[in-house]
Amino acid sequence: MTFKALLAAGAAAAALLTAPLQASAADKLLNASYDISRELFAEVNTAFIADYKAKTGKDVSIDQSHAGSSKQARAILEGMEADVVTFNQTTDINALVKGGAVSADWVEDFPNRASPYYSLPAFLVREGNPKNIKDWSDLVRDDVKVIFPNPKTSGNARYTYLAATAYAREAFNGDEAKVDEFIAKLFANVPVFDTGGRGSTTTFVERGTGDVLITFEAETKGIAKEFGEDKFDLVTPSVSILAEFPVAIVDRVVDARGSRDLAKAYLDFLYAPEGQRIVAARGNRVHDEAVKAEFKDSFPEVRLVTVEDVFGGWDKAQEEHFASGAKLDKLFGNR
Repeated sequence: MTFKALLAAGAAAAALLTAPLQASAADKLLNASYDISRELFAEVNTAFIADYKAKTGKDVSIDQSHAGSSKQARAILEGMEADVVTFNQTTDINALVKGGAVSADWVEDFPNRASPYYSLPAFLVREGNPKNIKDWSDLVRDDVKVIFPNPKTSGNARYTYLAATAYAREAFNGDEAKVDEFIAKLFANVPVFDTGGRGSTTTFVERGTGDVLITFEAETKGIAKEFGEDKFDLVTPSVSILAEFPVAIVDRVVDARGSRDLAKAYLDFLYAPEGQRIVAARGNRVHDEAVKAEFKDSFPEVRLVTVEDVFGGWDKAQEEHFASGAKLDKLFGNR
């Protein structure tokens, strides 16, 4: 046999070995998601698997990984083979773009800037609201202890930081020295910084630490439902920041595993009426007009500002607030 023939035979053998692996991979996905989305995606996955089976006749499975979204992005860049990401901050997907794992035009791959649903930082307080916490200004009082995760590791907490900063800029007419003082005092009122939103929920709910938990509105609703609506009150501040929940296909992984079609079908399901109803029932605000109308009584009116309007967009916010040595580092210190 000639050398060329040997190469051809080897390639054919490799193809035979690879094909079953890719076929297997195409029947399975790993979704890397943010810390507090476990219950949401457990329900989404069950519904998607049934829907996909009904439409295609194929059985598929979905595995989950949960942590702070920045930690998840680092894990993917270090080798975690997630087919899709469902994050809570754009900058963490952009980190994957810079690392070559996700395409640069990912935000155009799905509707609404690739964000199938959204939320906002809101407050959860003890039953009866004993500290009378109504707005961001109450969180810097000496008698109030605030719980939210570490903004260096949690996208959830970075939204809290941005929302509080947006409020302070309005309250102090753009006086940055007073804004910085406000944020530094807010940080000083946090007795413990967990790495992710779920850890802060445990600190507040199960350990009984703190007077108010700041987290996504969806999480406040979920906590009250799970642990007893008679134990907590939900408080919507006067102003908060739009928290988008961006999704993306991890190109580097799906192309290697042959799972792109399944990955796209999975993320498309989040935009379908059934997917939108699931995320709305879990306390998230949705874009589908019919589903939005179904759940309109569940969501109080709130004035939402955006990262673009207040901070000039995520790239500028990253540079000025979240990059090494930027504003967050200066105010947050070595906590």
